[in-house]
Amino acid sequence: MAAQRIEQHFIDSIEAKQAAKEVLPEAILEAGEKMVACLKAGGKILTCGNGGSAGDAQHFSSELLNRYERNRPPLAAVALTTDSSTLTSIANDFSYEEVFSKQVSALGNAGDILLAVSTSGNSPNVVAAIHEAHRKGVIVIAMTGKDGGAMAPLYREGDVEIRVPSNVTARIQEIHLVVIHALCDHIDESLYPAS
Repeated sequence: MAAQRIEQHFIDSIEAKQAAKEVLPEAILEAGEKMVACLKAGGKILTCGNGGSAGDAQHFSSELLNRYERNRPPLAAVALTTDSSTLTSIANDFSYEEVFSKQVSALGNAGDILLAVSTSGNSPNVVAAIHEAHRKGVIVIAMTGKDGGAMAPLYREGDVEIRVPSNVTARIQEIHLVVIHALCDHIDESLYPAS
């Protein structure tokens, strides 16, 4: 019984990825092109999310700052989830809802990108970061799932939503990781093509 339950995770993950493969490539390509243009113009990519999505935000940032699958110059990315002093001071002095938006206010410039990650699309601090990004002229690329949540009606022209067609958080997170790797591969291949 336990082995069957484990096997079912693989089956469910494969099925979810096959469903995502049918609907996400165009949005991933559009997001990747915007990221390439941002980096070429000297901009940076800010990332945010909570819990597993914070891990995804940091994963993406580290792949750009260091390397994905090939050695190349570092690329400008900042994970807004990593500075514990900043996060706790904002949460303590103001509210947890502002932990990302205040950083976007300080660090975001017009033409930069905010990669906003939320499996439900309902994270209040990610929603607040999107509002601040728009105020600053920062392009929003969102990775969500389910019905897109509170983030869904917020996007403006030029933003991109990559919404995983699943209602299961674990499956959404697994596909977000594939999306991250696809974005990193597109960025590397566009900026530093393999010879």
